Amino acid sequence: MAEKRTKTDRLERQTEQLGKRVDRHPDEIEKEPSTLAPKSDEPTVLIPIEQQIQQRAYELYEQRGRTDGHDLDDWLQAECEIKGTQAYAAAA
Repeated sequence: MAEKRTKTDRLERQTEQLGKRVDRHPDEIEKEPSTLAPKSDEPTVLIPIEQQIQQRAYELYEQRGRTDGHDLDDWLQAECEIKGTQAYAAAA
């Protein structure tokens, strides 16, 4: 018959397994897939519109290869995209 494990045995085994995880290189650690949509039980976090525009403008800047001199263009483009998305959502 199988030996019954004690609480101490289980704790020792868990500690051993945790030690193995810590020894691994960061590249070997599995990452959970990220999703943009929040889970149903998580509260929705609203990001202020100005911050959304700022993030999108920075994305446009990076897409262009981080060349300077187009900050106003990026901001206006981002503003159109974000406000256009919100206007579409409000109409739906």
